[in-house]
Amino acid sequence: MFHTSPVLQASPVLRMCSALRTLRTRSPLVAALASLLLTLCSPPVPASAAHADRPASAAPYDRKRCGNTSGRVLLTLDDWSYDRAERATDVGAYLRKRGVRAAFFLINEYASQYPEITRTLRRQGHWVGNHTWSHPHLTGLSEEAARKEIGDGLKSSLFRPPYGDYGPREERIAAARGARVCTWTLDTLDWEVADGRFPGADALRARVRNAPAADKRGGVVLGHLFTNFPDALPGIVDDLRAQGYSLCRNTGPTTAVIKDPLRC
Repeated sequence: MFHTSPVLQASPVLRMCSALRTLRTRSPLVAALASLLLTLCSPPVPASAAHADRPASAAPYDRKRCGNTSGRVLLTLDDWSYDRAERATDVGAYLRKRGVRAAFFLINEYASQYPEITRTLRRQGHWVGNHTWSHPHLTGLSEEAARKEIGDGLKSSLFRPPYGDYGPREERIAAARGARVCTWTLDTLDWEVADGRFPGADALRARVRNAPAADKRGGVVLGHLFTNFPDALPGIVDDLRAQGYSLCRNTGPTTAVIKDPLRC
């Protein structure tokens, strides 16, 4: 059925919309013009569309858990592997073999140069989210600059603000693009440098193993593609399962549209 917004319910407007639909069957030029004008006959998509799949009776969306209501653990990897882009898909292939679905939040300044990385990760059954264009502190930017950074990020229903730095403005901009904010419950701090080195795989494994249960059950673990976090993943997966936790299940290819609640 053809629907119009409340402001377009006057009968002359309805007649115009009906006529435009008929014109779409005419010549290509007329059809193109009619299709363009028909956008005025459709209601705008509200910012709440990012949560359109959430049942009315469900608990409010938890940004730190990214809508993960399954009780399972979601592993996430941010940024980019600067020395070897394929490291992301190598990680993705390994996790798929373990039956695990992860979420990758890629900086689009780099991901746009290697579009096959995003396509492969989604074929492998992983979610790929928007991590802006160049990874700035968004709250320090002007409205226009923040819009551009988020708008030029990867198209996805999940948006992770760099550094976890966001406020109502950034959430509003993301929601207008059909995306919801997704942060984390457990930061492995794999990015911290001591004596010129990132923490080793064993140290990162221990941080996850020893983290509070509340941060893991139904939680979101944060790591990065450019650190030793990918090398720690085999041990992290083993430890979580040994502790009785399940991880988000890899059920096959994904798209840019990620349901809420997450299908873990």
